[in-house]
Amino acid sequence: MKFLVIGDSCIDRFFYGACERICPEAPVPVFKPLDETQNYGMSGNVVENVKALKYKCDIITNKNNIEKIRYIDSRSRQMIIRIDKNDIIDENNKYRHDINKLKGYDVIIISDYDKGFLTETDINDILDVKCTTFLQTKKLLGKWCLKANYIKLNQYEYKKTKHLIEKLYFDIYPGVDLKLIVTLGEKGCMYKGKEYKITKKIEIRDVSGAGDTFLAALAVKYANTNNIEESILFAQKCSTKVVQKLGVVTA
Repeated sequence: MKFLVIGDSCIDRFFYGACERICPEAPVPVFKPLDETQNYGMSGNVVENVKALKYKCDIITNKNNIEKIRYIDSRSRQMIIRIDKNDIIDENNKYRHDINKLKGYDVIIISDYDKGFLTETDINDILDVKCTTFLQTKKLLGKWCLKANYIKLNQYEYKKTKHLIEKLYFDIYPGVDLKLIVTLGEKGCMYKGKEYKITKKIEIRDVSGAGDTFLAALAVKYANTNNIEESILFAQKCSTKVVQKLGVVTA
């Protein structure tokens, strides 16, 4: 089974430290870094999760390094500030469509963080490839996404694009089967009007990267079972585990 992930990637850096006093020059905490971790983030984190589930996975992504830097108080686990560097992908690092590079894969996962790597046209062209496709995007949905086998959004992304989804359903393509999975944080997720609730109470320590874990686990399980309900439950189980740990971790 061969997987390919396409999308924007970054380096996630976490600085953990102590905040024990307020700066005399301004009403902000003084942060003393004590420890640092670093992970491959965004679409890179999807790849790492597929690999953690014991499958080969390639990636097509930007070459310039986007960095998400988080400063976190170790005692309270409260994030003090997040700094995003090189957040927009320049023209030289954008996706260049080559159908030959997309052949031979069983599953293609598009993880689009809308940093400029992929356009709507790019995604539409990728979805023409004859294999199972999963799409996660921060763009507002349109007819360019209709060929995806499954689309995964979080609840905030869904709210932003809900009016366009309704338009696709009722006006442009009446009765279209838009296979949309919406994650709802600690409440679980929703698919075709059915809620998949998290019944076990958990301590959420860090939600960073949980959506990437859900997407990777969903795609892996579906590739093995062809059963979307089993895949949703498995993805939910994996993402529930990672939010109980600090930083960006894999399933």
